[in-house]
Amino acid sequence: MNNKTKARVKIKYRIRKKVSGTATKPRLSVFRSNSDIYAQLIDDNSGVTLASASSRQKDIQAQKAAKTEKSKLVGAAIATKAKELGIEKVIFDRGGYIYHGRVKAVAEGAREGGLLF
Repeated sequence: MNNKTKARVKIKYRIRKKVSGTATKPRLSVFRSNSDIYAQLIDDNSGVTLASASSRQKDIQAQKAAKTEKSKLVGAAIATKAKELGIEKVIFDRGGYIYHGRVKAVAEGAREGGLLF
Protein backbone atom coordinates (compact mmCIF):
# COMPACT_ATOMS: atom_id res chain seq x y z
CA MET A 1 0.00 0.00 0.00
CA ASN A 2 1.46 3.36 -0.97
CA ASN A 3 1.36 6.47 1.21
CA LYS A 4 -1.62 8.01 -0.60
CA THR A 5 -3.72 4.87 -0.12
CA LYS A 6 -2.69 4.58 3.54
CA ALA A 7 -3.73 8.18 4.15
CA ARG A 8 -7.12 7.58 2.48
CA VAL A 9 -7.75 4.47 4.58
CA LYS A 10 -6.83 6.39 7.75
CA ILE A 11 -9.29 9.16 6.82
CA LYS A 12 -11.92 6.54 5.96
CA TYR A 13 -11.69 4.96 9.43
CA ARG A 14 -11.82 8.38 11.07
CA ILE A 15 -15.05 9.13 9.18
CA ARG A 16 -16.53 5.69 9.96
CA LYS A 17 -16.08 6.28 13.71
CA LYS A 18 -18.55 9.16 13.45
CA VAL A 19 -20.83 8.04 10.60
CA SER A 20 -23.20 5.10 11.00
CA GLY A 21 -26.36 4.21 9.08
CA THR A 22 -29.66 2.79 10.30
CA ALA A 23 -32.58 1.17 8.50
CA THR A 24 -34.48 4.47 8.39
CA LYS A 25 -31.43 6.63 7.61
CA PRO A 26 -28.82 4.44 5.87
CA ARG A 27 -25.25 5.36 5.04
CA LEU A 28 -24.61 6.27 1.38
CA SER A 29 -21.12 4.87 0.89
CA VAL A 30 -19.07 5.81 -2.19
CA PHE A 31 -16.15 3.83 -3.64
CA ARG A 32 -14.15 5.26 -6.50
CA SER A 33 -11.79 3.21 -8.65
CA ASN A 34 -9.74 4.58 -11.52
CA SER A 35 -12.37 3.67 -14.11
CA ASP A 36 -15.66 3.23 -12.22
CA ILE A 37 -17.63 4.49 -9.23
CA TYR A 38 -19.88 2.54 -6.87
CA ALA A 39 -22.52 3.67 -4.36
CA GLN A 40 -24.27 1.63 -1.67
CA LEU A 41 -27.00 2.25 0.89
CA ILE A 42 -25.91 0.43 4.04
CA ASP A 43 -27.74 -0.33 7.28
CA ASP A 44 -24.86 -0.61 9.77
CA ASN A 45 -27.04 -1.86 12.63
CA SER A 46 -27.81 -5.14 10.84
CA GLY A 47 -24.81 -5.02 8.47
CA VAL A 48 -26.91 -5.19 5.31
CA THR A 49 -26.61 -3.44 1.96
CA LEU A 50 -30.09 -2.15 1.12
CA ALA A 51 -29.37 -0.96 -2.45
CA SER A 52 -26.44 -0.37 -4.74
CA ALA A 53 -25.63 1.34 -8.02
CA SER A 54 -22.48 1.59 -10.09
CA SER A 55 -21.15 2.94 -13.34
CA ARG A 56 -20.86 -0.67 -14.53
CA GLN A 57 -24.65 -1.08 -14.82
CA LYS A 58 -25.74 -1.61 -18.40
CA ASP A 59 -27.93 1.50 -18.65
CA ILE A 60 -25.20 3.78 -17.27
CA GLN A 61 -22.35 2.09 -19.12
CA ALA A 62 -24.26 2.46 -22.42
CA GLN A 63 -24.09 6.24 -22.08
CA LYS A 64 -21.01 7.62 -23.79
CA ALA A 65 -20.18 10.29 -21.23
CA ALA A 66 -17.28 11.46 -19.10
CA LYS A 67 -16.64 9.75 -15.76
CA THR A 68 -17.99 12.74 -13.82
CA GLU A 69 -21.25 12.69 -15.76
CA LYS A 70 -21.57 8.92 -15.22
CA SER A 71 -21.03 9.53 -11.51
CA LYS A 72 -23.99 11.90 -11.49
CA LEU A 73 -26.08 9.16 -13.14
CA VAL A 74 -24.97 6.72 -10.42
CA GLY A 75 -26.18 9.22 -7.79
CA ALA A 76 -29.52 9.53 -9.54
CA ALA A 77 -29.81 5.72 -9.82
CA ILE A 78 -29.17 5.18 -6.11
CA ALA A 79 -31.72 7.89 -5.33
CA THR A 80 -34.44 6.15 -7.36
CA LYS A 81 -33.66 2.81 -5.66
CA ALA A 82 -33.85 4.53 -2.27
CA LYS A 83 -37.23 6.07 -3.17
CA GLU A 84 -38.53 2.59 -4.08
CA LEU A 85 -37.48 1.39 -0.61
CA GLY A 86 -39.17 4.41 0.98
CA ILE A 87 -35.92 6.05 2.07
CA GLU A 88 -35.65 9.84 1.89
CA LYS A 89 -32.79 10.71 4.25
CA VAL A 90 -29.28 9.28 4.14
CA ILE A 91 -25.89 9.93 5.71
CA PHE A 92 -23.20 10.59 3.09
CA ASP A 93 -19.94 8.65 3.50
CA ARG A 94 -17.30 9.90 1.09
CA GLY A 95 -15.07 6.92 1.93
CA GLY A 96 -11.95 8.95 2.63
CA TYR A 97 -12.01 10.65 -0.75
CA ILE A 98 -11.96 14.42 -1.12
CA TYR A 99 -15.47 15.86 -1.68
CA HIS A 100 -14.61 16.94 -5.19
CA GLY A 101 -15.05 15.73 -8.76
CA ARG A 102 -16.69 12.33 -9.09
CA VAL A 103 -17.55 11.94 -5.40
CA LYS A 104 -19.24 15.34 -5.43
CA ALA A 105 -21.07 14.39 -8.66
CA VAL A 106 -22.56 11.29 -6.96
CA ALA A 107 -23.79 13.48 -4.09
CA GLU A 108 -25.30 16.04 -6.46
CA GLY A 109 -27.00 13.32 -8.52
CA ALA A 110 -28.47 11.79 -5.37
CA ARG A 111 -29.71 15.20 -4.17
CA GLU A 112 -31.31 15.90 -7.54
CA GLY A 113 -32.94 12.46 -7.31
CA GLY A 114 -34.61 13.54 -4.07
CA LEU A 115 -32.36 12.26 -1.29
CA LEU A 116 -31.74 14.51 1.69
CA PHE A 117 -28.37 14.68 3.48
